[in-house]
Amino acid sequence: MSADCIFCLIAAGSIPCDKVYEDDTVLAFQDLHPQTPTHTLVIPKRHIPCLDDLNENDRNEAGHLLERVAHVARTLGLAEKGYRTVINTREHGGQEVDHLHIHILGGRRVGPMVSRPGI
Repeated sequence: MSADCIFCLIAAGSIPCDKVYEDDTVLAFQDLHPQTPTHTLVIPKRHIPCLDDLNENDRNEAGHLLERVAHVARTLGLAEKGYRTVINTREHGGQEVDHLHIHILGGRRVGPMVSRPGI
């Protein structure tokens, strides 16, 4: 746990959240600033700064995290029509909190990812 990480504090129960799912290693909760009708974050409880910090020793935990993302999406009723998952990595990837997290976006059609000049 990182004492200055907001997601670590949420995982520890020090900061309340709108919890969707929890087990021993993963927590899912509603995003405070939703971009779609359903916008849920899924995090490992263990502090991992970003996707690029995973290594071969993290395979089981990373696999569990991804499987739980699918489980949460099904629980939220998103699986049949579909949903988008996003993992932002570091500053240029748009990561705002330095704790690995996966966004589940759904509840409406999410437009295609398009390339725009200058991005």
